[in-house]
Amino acid sequence: MPRVLLIEDDPSVREGIGLGLRRRGHEVRTTPTGEAGLAAIGEFRPDLLLLDLMLPGMNGVQVCRQVREAGQLPIIMLTARGDDFDVVIGLEAGADDYIVKPARTEVIEARIRAVLRRIEEPAGRAAVEFQGDLAIDRAGLNVAKAGERMALAPSELKLLLYLSAAPEQVFSRQQLLEQVWEHSYHGDARLVDACVRRLRNKIEDQPGSPRYIQTVRGFGYRFGPL
Repeated sequence: MPRVLLIEDDPSVREGIGLGLRRRGHEVRTTPTGEAGLAAIGEFRPDLLLLDLMLPGMNGVQVCRQVREAGQLPIIMLTARGDDFDVVIGLEAGADDYIVKPARTEVIEARIRAVLRRIEEPAGRAAVEFQGDLAIDRAGLNVAKAGERMALAPSELKLLLYLSAAPEQVFSRQQLLEQVWEHSYHGDARLVDACVRRLRNKIEDQPGSPRYIQTVRGFGYRFGPL
């Protein structure tokens, strides 16, 4: 079972989520502050980070940015307000998904599994697929631009793989939410838009005039044409 690090300052929430996930077989480490959480990452080596947005001292957005600078650990933000402007900032900082508190353990478990499925390597190997100066290894889950390997967060990688598998096909935000984030309900399009912006900043020569991830106004996004 995935090892989960929970950074949450509210003792009751911290205890409740930790207990619920342990009952489902997860090994869980909890910390009350961002500073303590960052220190625990190297020691505990979690598979996923559950990160409260509103932390004392170093807040969740700052923690998220530091984690992203150091690597591609999957991150799910916890927030008490789904319409909070800080949610957008957190997504822009590199979070893969977010959950509004309070949330049932089964909801948190489902989101954890959905995020981690984005980085599972499929069986077998496949030839590297080239799209312009992008080299996409779908079996190895590696993406390189002009020969340089790209460090993509799980949601960024899954979005790129999904869009590039059907060049020129237009996908709505809701379709992408269902296929990439596995949100079967009417989900939050901010997840898609923030991920697209982050991905463009990494793979596009000119993010403002994208070559790969193109916007189709009033509908959604497509890959190419190159």
